[in-house]
Amino acid sequence: MSVQDYLHRYLFADVAVRGELVNVSHTLKAIIEGHEYPSAVKKLMAEMLVTTSLMTATLKFEGDITVQLQGDGPLAMAVINGNHKQELRGVARVRAEIEEEATLAQMLGQGYLVITITPAKGERYQGIVALDKPTVSECIEEYFLRSEQLPTRLVIRHNEQGAAGILLQVLPSEDKDSEALTHLATLATTVTEEELINLPANDILWRLFHQEEVTIYEPQVVQFKCSCSRQRCGEILKTVAADEIDKILAEDGNIDMHCDYCGSHYVYDAVDVDNIRNDVPLNNSSIH
Repeated sequence: MSVQDYLHRYLFADVAVRGELVNVSHTLKAIIEGHEYPSAVKKLMAEMLVTTSLMTATLKFEGDITVQLQGDGPLAMAVINGNHKQELRGVARVRAEIEEEATLAQMLGQGYLVITITPAKGERYQGIVALDKPTVSECIEEYFLRSEQLPTRLVIRHNEQGAAGILLQVLPSEDKDSEALTHLATLATTVTEEELINLPANDILWRLFHQEEVTIYEPQVVQFKCSCSRQRCGEILKTVAADEIDKILAEDGNIDMHCDYCGSHYVYDAVDVDNIRNDVPLNNSSIH
């Protein structure tokens, strides 16, 4: 297995369908390590990570995508953040016991999926998707069909070794070639976990689509990256009442801010808090 994750984009010459293939195995490991997630939640995070990476790759601009699940079940929340650079992070919050083979509905209860797209330039867009399908990927397929009018198919495979996925989507500028999409998706679903997670992209595409003429573009590196920093966490302290901050400092001597995504700790003493209140830049040292 490669020591680096990659996303590959490709086009079919004879049909109006585009594709993406991504392996996020190492990124997934970085996201879930240090968290005692139940088995079902790990599988869900794998599916969400693959899905978010593939969605982020569909962006035609610089920006971010957040895919978030919320519900009243034992899984309170699960979220993956990604951007056009394929930098991803994620976290889940479990409020009660979750069975090993729990379904999406059993984990979330009454819940919904929120997709937030934030361009670097322009207005933020948010879409809410009903969790009326068995899997996140099927809900995302419905999202593309309803909000973008783009028939889409996702094929995701994950196991203890990692996670990978394929996206097939009708080109927006062409007639909706649903018949070709169905044919290609049928071929894609024959891929095994072992193949999709462990084989090079060129080998996978040859095995699946060797009867098609496929143009493969230069791959893009996919990696875990947290956007937290000492300065950004310090900005959060500005939103807390001053007397409450002063009380914590008097009792504990400092304030310890913890990032749920990467596990970093940022510690602030009274001098740091005074600098924050006066907009003095902080250094970015942290404790992992």
